[in-house]
Amino acid sequence: MAKEKRIAIKEAEITNNCPECFNQDLKLSFYQKHTYNPFFHRTTGEVVHEIKCRKCYSVIYPVNWTPDIERVFDYYNKLVTPDKPSVKFTALFFVLLILVIGAAGTLVYLYTEGLI
Repeated sequence: MAKEKRIAIKEAEITNNCPECFNQDLKLSFYQKHTYNPFFHRTTGEVVHEIKCRKCYSVIYPVNWTPDIERVFDYYNKLVTPDKPSVKFTALFFVLLILVIGAAGTLVYLYTEGLI
């Protein structure tokens, strides 16, 4: 079973007013999705964002954004540089690959020698 994690790639404290409590202590975070499996680790190109108030701990969804928050979000969205999508294989994958190739080679050898 694959596990999914969101890794923070950029966090910024912004001083716009919270639409809920009108405090000026918001945190803008950008996350990239990573998938972990026993055979490989995959970095996806999917980037997710979240704006959270640090006083009332409410998540501010795009429906409640003011024009100022949209402007700040667009600025920081341009600054975000996510990791390239990639796949990294684990040692378990390579061990199983070597075992399968070895077994196939052994079967071919035994067949050519007439032992099977």
